Amino acid sequence: MKKILCIIFLASLTTACNKELNESPNGQLVGDAALGTIEGLQTALAGAYQPLKNGYTSGFASAALDAVLMGSDDITTHPASNKQELREMDQFAVNSTNSRINVIWLGCYKTIQNANNIIENYGKVGNTANIKQIGGEAYFLRAFSYFWLVRLWGNIPLITTSKYSADLLSIQKSAPAAIYALIESDLKNAESLMGNTKAAAGRASAGTAKALLAEVYLTEAGYPIKDASKYALAAAKAKEVIDNKATYGFDLVPDFASLWTGTTSSNSTPEDVFSLQFCNSCGNPSTLYGKSAMPGDESGWDDYFCEVTFFNNFPAGKRKDVTFYTVFKTSAGNINWQNGQTKHPYYNKFRVNAPTPGYLTSASDLSVKMLRYAQVLLTYAEAQARATGMPSADAYTAVNLIRSRAGLPDLTPGLAGSAFADSVVAERSWELAGEYTRWFDLQRLELVEAANNNKAPDDLKPLNAITKDRYWLPIPYTDKQINNGL
Repeated sequence: MKKILCIIFLASLTTACNKELNESPNGQLVGDAALGTIEGLQTALAGAYQPLKNGYTSGFASAALDAVLMGSDDITTHPASNKQELREMDQFAVNSTNSRINVIWLGCYKTIQNANNIIENYGKVGNTANIKQIGGEAYFLRAFSYFWLVRLWGNIPLITTSKYSADLLSIQKSAPAAIYALIESDLKNAESLMGNTKAAAGRASAGTAKALLAEVYLTEAGYPIKDASKYALAAAKAKEVIDNKATYGFDLVPDFASLWTGTTSSNSTPEDVFSLQFCNSCGNPSTLYGKSAMPGDESGWDDYFCEVTFFNNFPAGKRKDVTFYTVFKTSAGNINWQNGQTKHPYYNKFRVNAPTPGYLTSASDLSVKMLRYAQVLLTYAEAQARATGMPSADAYTAVNLIRSRAGLPDLTPGLAGSAFADSVVAERSWELAGEYTRWFDLQRLELVEAANNNKAPDDLKPLNAITKDRYWLPIPYTDKQINNGL
């Protein structure tokens, strides 16, 4: 942990300043002296969000986000070229020196450390609604970061202090159960402290915390925790969000295409429960969309695109048309994806269409949608059916809202609980295709092996037998070299 801890604890200590939250302090850790005022807390909170969106350095702003999830069946990468680090994840042969895994690891732990700093200090400033909101967002960000870490790495260091000590250089890994206990506690604190509406785009609210807690419970019901009692908790928490969607400002947008216009009009919709916001002109762009998601036939980078089998199984209709990009524009004319360089369809969702359609750029203002209201509906439907063994009318309504928007018929009435839940899992894969959920669904349901057994000839194949050990990423090499406990 020395590499991370030195960055977090030592290099970014600062003195008090008076910045607003929309100014970026680049993830710096604010010292205790600066946290005695509301202005100092606001600056610290901006610093807590920032490591999650630091381009290629840390967080979820680059193709590192897709790389760590490529064991799923909805995304893959180029079979050659310079994509070795991405292929490692897709082929279950991940090296601890892989720089992509360190981007996620570092982003989450820097955010955790900044959140710890706020959590330790916000109560000393006062008890106003604004101060509670800041404290609640810090709890949310710590929970969000640990949720990503525990699902990707399993056993991880659990750090709840912002103060550096030599003991942290020999810290041991904690089991997932301990990590999830903290995540649950943090999200309960977050929902009690935060207001019902977002302070600004990209910020968390009480509804955001409830929605994430529902997802946490759903995950705990599956592998590796396997606590089936969590299904009922997931259903109840998701239902709280659904029943109070107007209070929280959440809802499905009527037209699925409006979520993925490739312009900033899609950045802040009612469906965005939690998203990361970017500003190219401010020096803080997203590098995840644009070139990264475009075919080499159009001078794109071929970082990530869709597996053939997943595309073929995807139900035809307007959602499929919006989700995928299948006709490439080249100097020799248009070509179908089957005749492209990689022989794969790409994601239309992640193209950039400003200032002109198909604009070739590696830096954009487009937000990264980490949790949508559609996911809340599907989490409720699956959890309710698994908890009771029989889907309720409300569960049918939840999933059919998604299917209706996609142009699909309602699910057949009278399905048994398990059959209904399986249908919802399939619906999640289609609705949230490419959106950072499929790998985690396969993992919690222990379907990783099955999902990788039906590869199309042009899809990358696993290089190793898929065992449960390969459900987890290796701890980054530098950290293991410093601390043998890792």
